[in-house]
Amino acid sequence: MAEVCFGVVTETETSPPCQSNSRPVRRRRRRMELRKLNIITSETESGIKRPKLKLLSGSVSRICDNALENCSSDEEREDQLILAESTNGGSPPNIILAPILGSLNSTLVIRSVLACPKFGFSSVCGRRRDMEDAVAIHPFFSQMEQEDGGELHYFAVYDGHGCSHVAMKCRERLHELVKEELEKKKGNNEAEWVHAMDQSFSRMDKEVIEWNKKSVIGATCRCELQTPECDAVGSTAVVAVVTPDKIIVANCGDSRAVLCRNGQAIPLSNDQKPDRPDELHRIQEAGGRVIYWDGPRVSGVLAMSRAIGDNYLKPYVICEPEVTITARTPEDDCLILASDGLWDVVSNDTACGVAGMCLKGNAPSSVPENGAWGSEMSFDQDCSDASMLLTKLALARQSYDNVSVVVVDLKNKTES
Repeated sequence: MAEVCFGVVTETETSPPCQSNSRPVRRRRRRMELRKLNIITSETESGIKRPKLKLLSGSVSRICDNALENCSSDEEREDQLILAESTNGGSPPNIILAPILGSLNSTLVIRSVLACPKFGFSSVCGRRRDMEDAVAIHPFFSQMEQEDGGELHYFAVYDGHGCSHVAMKCRERLHELVKEELEKKKGNNEAEWVHAMDQSFSRMDKEVIEWNKKSVIGATCRCELQTPECDAVGSTAVVAVVTPDKIIVANCGDSRAVLCRNGQAIPLSNDQKPDRPDELHRIQEAGGRVIYWDGPRVSGVLAMSRAIGDNYLKPYVICEPEVTITARTPEDDCLILASDGLWDVVSNDTACGVAGMCLKGNAPSSVPENGAWGSEMSFDQDCSDASMLLTKLALARQSYDNVSVVVVDLKNKTES
């Protein structure tokens, strides 16, 4: 048995008894005190030591609250958040004590904000009649088991068409499928990542099609005006999984992911438009046609060549994602995921310039009051400002589509 003393108390609190030869340090009306904590290390019958506590420095942000929302039960929430203490004014780092699920579900790990990039997002209906975009953010949604493993963080933008329910279904389910496929991975190489993403998108597509056939669409859903089985509904999906040393992007459709590195824009996905030479060739080989009707469209209908859903356009429209794997570097500034409502009117370079200005603190706050613009936002101020400024820029440039933007600050690289 070993005794470890630590803790933080304010001037008005009474210190518990604890022997220490060091003098208390006073700073900003706070002082460090030692508190007694007994930590027992023992061995099981098999001789295997119980997992030890691991301490990571940093501060807690709203990210942790978002992570807790993903717990399936109140009991899980209690296990997930064992300790969360918030301080400010230059005081010592906040700490979260949380379990690693799975075979090590009794292991306790202290996480910090450095374990997950800061993020912000905005999602607005804009000038459209209906909101068909969806955003999914799941920090700590999975953990790699390989030697170079670490926490994985999931960010995604879904742009629905025909109706919103496929995008909403992707928001509820796709990250779970990605997690299941990642748990099957035997390695951390590119082929394993590509296979995991392919299988996840394929399973999502099959689930959407089956769900469309069996579910009863509500009276407020526009699908009732279309085919009985809602085959004319689908969604794009751009998914980014951020690991300690990589950014894996899987894209299906014309939403886009852009990395800002040292002030330069690096596209991590390639829009899948019907007139893209390789996509045009694939569609024609499958027996389909691209008809120009207010732009190139598959069979004169769909303005993208890949999507989840859209069963009536198969095999011309497929759900297979294009996957890119990019190594993270200290020069990485941020990652931007957005629907085509932004990219139709704002270039990659401009978007990176706006986001970079906000993350450096050189832009005024643009958080709307009283829910203006119909937005849903996270509250990391700099990232939220960046996402909202990009949204306002798209609307000012006459974007007539829904606009959804996610900005992820990559400056604080994950530490394990």
